This record gives sequence, C-alpha cells and structure tokens, in this order.
Amino acid sequence: MQQKYLIVIEKTPNNLSAYSPDLPGCVATGKTRLEVEERMREAIRLHLDGLREDGLAIPEPTSIAEYIEG
Repeated sequence: MQQKYLIVIEKTPNNLSAYSPDLPGCVATGKTRLEVEERMREAIRLHLDGLREDGLAIPEPTSIAEYIEG
C-alpha cells in the first residue's frame, strides 16, 4: 500500500521550495506549484527507494496540516 506524505510548499524570492516533515532531507524546488509537486513526488520516490536499498525503515507519515485564523 502506498503511503501519503505531507509536503510543505513555501515561496522563495526566485521560486517555490517544498519539503516533507516526515522525510528529513527530502526536498525539491520548482518555478510553479505543479512543477514543485511533480519534483517532490519524484524526490519522495527516490528517497524511499534509497532507504529500502540501505535496509532502513520507511518512516510512517505522521504530520498533519491545518490552517488557523490569526
């Protein structure tokens, strides 16, 4: 069964940057939201493949996101 990992997308001065809180070191950038999401999908796939190849445990997704009024 495929896991779903939360990603956080942030605007930077020149592009967008994304990371997954449940997968430290798994990051991607892109000029558009679509591009950064596609790159993040690939980054997560490669990250998990690398963990498997190294015989390491695959982290369970545990992060939750919610918007709160300020």
